[in-house]
Amino acid sequence: MKFTFLHSAVLLASLGSAVAQAQDFPTKTITMVVPFAAGGPTDTVARLVAQSMGIKLKQTIIVENVGGAGGTIGAARVAKAAPDGYTLLLHHIGQATAPALYRKLSYNANDSFEPIGLVTDVPMTLVARKDFPAKDFKELLAYVKANKSKVTYANAGLGSASHLCGMLFMTAIDTDLTTVPYKGTGPAMNDLLGGQVDFMCDQTTNTTSQIKSGKIKVYGVTTKARLASMPDVPTLNEAGLPGFEINVWHGVYAPRGTPKAIVDTLAGALQVALKDPMVKQRFADLGTEPVAESRARPEALRTYLKTEIERWAPIISKAGVYAE
Repeated sequence: MKFTFLHSAVLLASLGSAVAQAQDFPTKTITMVVPFAAGGPTDTVARLVAQSMGIKLKQTIIVENVGGAGGTIGAARVAKAAPDGYTLLLHHIGQATAPALYRKLSYNANDSFEPIGLVTDVPMTLVARKDFPAKDFKELLAYVKANKSKVTYANAGLGSASHLCGMLFMTAIDTDLTTVPYKGTGPAMNDLLGGQVDFMCDQTTNTTSQIKSGKIKVYGVTTKARLASMPDVPTLNEAGLPGFEINVWHGVYAPRGTPKAIVDTLAGALQVALKDPMVKQRFADLGTEPVAESRARPEALRTYLKTEIERWAPIISKAGVYAE
């Protein structure tokens, strides 16, 4: 009985400490890890959300870029971090594709994290250097098929959204192209602007301003309908790839074991951030919009992640693309 009493007392003290910690949260700076290089589309989303969430939480949220291995290095860092709410992950669709792409992961995409909520679904665009010969998608298709050994396709590395989009594109046109992987679409875009690579598929958050300024060419968007921000740009379905559709969703996660009260606090701050007029306007400028509040919740992201893992596994398996 003495052992039971002492054990119960220790347990109650531990629970009391956890509750107090959750009630006080946050008391210091929070780090939001982006598993890609600075300047890319996921980095842009993270910085907008982090700024607004920080205002709500009355603490600074700094964005740390931990690129490499298709986002798995940054995700692994957060999975191993202390479950106290001070280290977060903002990742995109790659969180769902990594289990099928990588034979060995040091974390479990489903079980190593506490979902906070979804953030946004970002359309993608098929773009090329401004002096690329093709003037429209029909000419692009003819050109890449005739010059497949010379044409270079940039992506942000294995498992990145640009890699997935490119993989689907090459499958759809039944043509293998020379791919040039980077540690993020920020540096990939720099080389596209400089003419070192020919074309790529990238999120509107990284391409809209470059398209509108005429610094790169655009051949189509990956959505079912045309975008309000670029109404003159056809969908790839319209342009000649029936059924071609891919959106890049983003979500926020904490390490597994983070107390529910802290998770709920973070989710509440995310929901407020996604209603922030500044965030909504910047997202609109970049060709996207925040998700509905019902999706910016832990259970919504948990369910969606599971669904997306199941969706992409057979697609990746069929393509035969793997990494150690």
